[in-house]
Amino acid sequence: MASAKKNTPANARRAKLEEARRKERARERRSRVITITAAVAVLAGLVAGGGYLMNTADKKDKAETAAKSSPVQGEKSWDKLGRDHVDKKVDYPMNPPVGGDHNPVWMNCDADVYTDAIPKENAVHSLEHGAVWVTYNSKAAPADVKKLGERVSATPYSLMSPVEDQAAPLTLSAWGKQVTVKSASDARVAQFFTKYVQGPQTPEPGAACSGGIAK
Repeated sequence: MASAKKNTPANARRAKLEEARRKERARERRSRVITITAAVAVLAGLVAGGGYLMNTADKKDKAETAAKSSPVQGEKSWDKLGRDHVDKKVDYPMNPPVGGDHNPVWMNCDADVYTDAIPKENAVHSLEHGAVWVTYNSKAAPADVKKLGERVSATPYSLMSPVEDQAAPLTLSAWGKQVTVKSASDARVAQFFTKYVQGPQTPEPGAACSGGIAK
């Protein structure tokens, strides 16, 4: 009689229900484990990614600090440069000029690349505003001119133009600073830009590089 009672349809339904509930609880446990595992993996990825980004940013900051604090090899410097505004040609002691009296209006230097020669007196005014001026002559390799043009085009407070009568094929100038390089891939190009675009040598930091002369 006990066995017959145990195997009643009601008991069978209850057993099936308990089995279904047991399986459901097992699925829920598996789902929780999977969810927690995925969350841990995502968190670990975020931590690793954040660490990578922080490490990359830290390396970039250190590289910029080193570039700004280290001297540019082969660089020439001038001080006590005049800053008067004049409406005439100026006989500069260096070519391209890196400072001195200059035209009252600056050349636009908001990432401007000029394919024709520009007035030096106007370009000097751009240097006074903290621009880096890249110049080249016909001896420069076209690939180098193209690469430097791309850098200037991506850099506010810089300009580029040909200066045929300069001695070196490629020259970079800032106010009171100048260096010649043999190619656009020379490491000193990046250092010169990092150090002198709106750098400490700038007589008028923050002055406009647009609204001047655009040739």
